[in-house]
Amino acid sequence: MGVYLSTPKTEKLSEDGENDQLKFGLSSMQGWRASMEDAHSALLDIDEDTSFFGVFDGHGGKVVAKFCAKYLHREVLKSEVYLAGDLGAAVHGAFFRMDEMMRGQRGWRELQALGDKINQFTGMIEGLIWSPRGSDSNDRHDDWAFEEGPHSDFSGPTCGSTACVAMIRNSQLVVANAGDSRCVISRNGQAYNLSRDHKPELEAERERILKAGGYIQMGRVNGTINLSRAIGDMEFKQNKFLSPDKQMLTANPDVNTVELCDDDDFLVLACDGIWDCMSSQQLVDFIHEHLKTESSLSAVCEKVLDRCLAPSTLGGEGCDNMTMILVQFKKPIDHGKNASAGEQSAVGDKNVSAGEQSTAEDKNASASDQSAVEDKNASAGGQSAVGDKNASAGGQSPGDIEQS
Repeated sequence: MGVYLSTPKTEKLSEDGENDQLKFGLSSMQGWRASMEDAHSALLDIDEDTSFFGVFDGHGGKVVAKFCAKYLHREVLKSEVYLAGDLGAAVHGAFFRMDEMMRGQRGWRELQALGDKINQFTGMIEGLIWSPRGSDSNDRHDDWAFEEGPHSDFSGPTCGSTACVAMIRNSQLVVANAGDSRCVISRNGQAYNLSRDHKPELEAERERILKAGGYIQMGRVNGTINLSRAIGDMEFKQNKFLSPDKQMLTANPDVNTVELCDDDDFLVLACDGIWDCMSSQQLVDFIHEHLKTESSLSAVCEKVLDRCLAPSTLGGEGCDNMTMILVQFKKPIDHGKNASAGEQSAVGDKNVSAGEQSTAEDKNASASDQSAVEDKNASAGGQSAVGDKNASAGGQSPGDIEQS
């Protein structure tokens, strides 16, 4: 449950922005929690064609969520496959890269710098002492493994974070998710989930956890964490005989590519502090209602946070940190510069290789395999992710996206 305050912190961090393609609003609030462990990214132009949005829900501390908000999009941009035009493969690799970067001396130092003030000071001092120097330091600036120091054997943080990100390039939308934050699109007023909540009870998740030597108790991996995928949490990723995507807890994201159309109203990314209180369709309906009366998208987000905040901590729901990003598409949607149909394909075939997404995952994505934990957050239509059921570049009817 976590530690709660006697009264909630309802001050909100809100922001709005827009470019020629879209506009966004966001808001985050600490609420009843003793500390704020959510983080977010909202970048309209990571290059001339592409926008990047992400929500990161930390657990056990805030540093991994803040690390992802700072570095994940940068690793996407550095990827060779991104430069080749493959957004899905680029963001997929960037999730694993987060775990790699948080190890060793440089990882320890960066996490310290994102922590509390005393940790920030310690990280700064070690940075002055141990940062790479020499004639070749610039050539190796981005290879964190070269930095040496007293924490060179640091295996990574014990805290972690979910990550749910969306990249928009003209009419192409790429969503990547690890954990139980969620991305939802409104198409003609109907909510469609573009991500799957990763819970240990899902059959494919349970199978991986057990094969890696873990167990599930009270809906939690090893009786500890109620997620089956996350960035960080290195204590669950120590099996040296398994690849990162086969560990009992993995950063391996579901990646989903969607072709936007003029029927698409808006996109929502939010942490589970929202989804614990509202189903996907309830949130979409609420947003449509308040878009008519509010002057900005961030004001709509603030209304959602106020709606979800619990009056007390007795019930549990509505007591979490809350973060939400609302992205509204400008019409008509530009289809002019995306990859050809031959270059875009379903994520199971293209963005996630056979070695990175098991057949078991593909077979267990249907609504019948979703657990009660996932079902409780859905509307009457049923909650099931779209990760294994993408549309091709030719576009989608609502039936091609899983309906909430």
